Amino acid sequence: MPPGAKPALTREPKAKAESGTENPIRSAFAVLPAAVPRRLPNALAGADTQKRPIMAQPLSQSNRQNGSVFQPRIPVLQGEAVYRGSLPVDGIISGQLGVSSNSLTIKQRPKSGALESVPELDGEISFKDMLRVNGHIAGRVFSEKGTLIIDASARVDANIEVAVATISGTVNGDVIGHDRVEVGPGATVNGNISTRSLCIKPGAAFSGDCRILKDEQSGG
Repeated sequence: MPPGAKPALTREPKAKAESGTENPIRSAFAVLPAAVPRRLPNALAGADTQKRPIMAQPLSQSNRQNGSVFQPRIPVLQGEAVYRGSLPVDGIISGQLGVSSNSLTIKQRPKSGALESVPELDGEISFKDMLRVNGHIAGRVFSEKGTLIIDASARVDANIEVAVATISGTVNGDVIGHDRVEVGPGATVNGNISTRSLCIKPGAAFSGDCRILKDEQSGG
């Protein structure tokens, strides 16, 4: 080998590269997986989604068992009328009372056997056109030109004075129908009837006196 010439192959640079000049980027990536924490599964989110529907079920069941939930019953009266008297309520009353206008909505629970003999309305009832009785009322019913309809399940413990009376239920009191009185099958009337035209159908029960009114206008 000539003087001053270096060998073509030498192990010294390779050794330095392996020991002293090792690539820092490679070493950094070698340490990185150990230094960076691993991503954990979202265990808490999965637990919350499983607990939410379980907590909602008992709340909905408790609301259904609330005592204020009930099925409203059929109103005792259907039609426009003026009423003065007492009103026993077993339910909810909503509305507003004022000087200019009054508006009330009454929702009552279904009647039980103990409350069937108690009148739902006890006082004076007056109307103009037509009134239908579906429940138990007492007192007095008056209308100069109106028609009173008493349902088969209704009970009226009152004196009645109207233009036309159609009775399918029970009436305990005197009935005055200036134009006509109709007593349907299955109806019961305990009282006197005064009218210009009377119709009592088979199957009805009538206990009292009957008086036919004269038509004063046609008699002149």
